[in-house]
Amino acid sequence: MTHREHGVEELCPAGEKLYERALRDGHLPAAEAAEAPCLTGLGLLHPAVDDLTRLEPVAPAAVLNRFLRASRARIAEERRREERLTELFEPLMHADPRHGAPADTPTLRLLSGTEPINRAISEAMAEAAEEVCCVQPNTHYHDERGQIAQSRAMDRDQALLDRGCRIRTLYQHTQRHLPLIGARYERLRGRAEARTLDELPDRQIIVDHTVAFLPAGDDHRLALEVRHPALIGFFLTAFDRLWRLATPMYPQTVQPPSLGGVTPRQRAIAALLVEGHTDAVIAERLGMNVRTARLHIAKLAGALGSESRAQLGYLIGRSGILDQER
Repeated sequence: MTHREHGVEELCPAGEKLYERALRDGHLPAAEAAEAPCLTGLGLLHPAVDDLTRLEPVAPAAVLNRFLRASRARIAEERRREERLTELFEPLMHADPRHGAPADTPTLRLLSGTEPINRAISEAMAEAAEEVCCVQPNTHYHDERGQIAQSRAMDRDQALLDRGCRIRTLYQHTQRHLPLIGARYERLRGRAEARTLDELPDRQIIVDHTVAFLPAGDDHRLALEVRHPALIGFFLTAFDRLWRLATPMYPQTVQPPSLGGVTPRQRAIAALLVEGHTDAVIAERLGMNVRTARLHIAKLAGALGSESRAQLGYLIGRSGILDQER
């Protein structure tokens, strides 16, 4: 089993267990510590002077003091950096004819790179006092990148909920039964709510009715930070309208209703077929893979007795499937 690298503030369960045992027994066989190399890497265990096959624990008080000392050194360095920045920019501020006027926060800012984007979102959420509204279409929680993003967001979201804020999130229907999403809401405590729709606009996060984050590229490495009040108002109005149309998923669970034996997913596919979209476009818009989309299309064609794509569109219109949705 591969050991994930981590800092001392998030000591892995295996490392914590072995360190406690070493403190209790006074030593630990080096071979047993192999499953938690973090213990020697972080300096919690060290080889015995008289027997290199045995590891001895460093006293917790000594370890704590060492890491606190390093932490205080980093804080001191950050303060020195602040002083250097102040010394650099204060004379330049006096040279600016606009000096003394209130500084305007940019209404639009382009963020480049995963870390700067996550940092900006975290900073905005740390200042939130009311609610965060999220649109998460076709989120790939099953892949490694999605799982890492999910893990990073948990502490940030819980801290916001602990302050009494509310989180509302819109997903697609295809994500209702993803295990990682279910586990997320089982762990969160507070006013976290989720609903689903067949189709959603692109990903967005709206924080406290003051700032929104939108993708600015297809590779998720560019984002636009928006602080213009008119645009924020537009995004919030659109979100609230989608929220009212969406089907509750958490904390209460309501299954999307079937009308006349036709499921909401079949109606969504039928509407896109009538509009003339390809299988690939239908799959992307409904948050499923092409193979699944084709399977649903085949079932719909079989239910309506269609023998061709053109005939399927005609039969959909004649069946009244789309009229039921209204």
